[in-house]
Amino acid sequence: MASIDQIDRSILRLLRLDARMSNARLAAEVGLSASACLRRIRIMEQAGIIKGYTALVDAANAEASIAVIINITLERQTEDHLDRFEAAVRKHPEIRECFLMTGGSDYLLRVEVENAGEFERIHKEILSALPGVLRIHSSFAIRNVLATRPRGRR
Repeated sequence: MASIDQIDRSILRLLRLDARMSNARLAAEVGLSASACLRRIRIMEQAGIIKGYTALVDAANAEASIAVIINITLERQTEDHLDRFEAAVRKHPEIRECFLMTGGSDYLLRVEVENAGEFERIHKEILSALPGVLRIHSSFAIRNVLATRPRGRR
């Protein structure tokens, strides 16, 4: 992983606030020329520090979706079992997020579905077929209280 400095951290902080900010404005905010700022962004993208850009969507106003939070416990927690599970998860775009956890379960997954029938399909065809799964515990979200936002903002 590439090393980042304070200017890179400032760029990342500003992009988290507004990823649509113009490069000229971003460069002015961090004290760089526009070309130097863009070059730093491209380097961070190529290094995988910046993995992509996304929009926060108010599902209630844009689409009918239900977030499902899934706790997965594996049969074993060996490196091989973890690697096989993670490789399999990456093959399924239905799984929006996957976190290796401490505590009562090994992984926390998030999927979004339109209805219980769609989740049933994902449970049968994907979750139950993931390698090494011992237990699956799913919870349906009632509503999103807080979506991703920059630290320090209220």
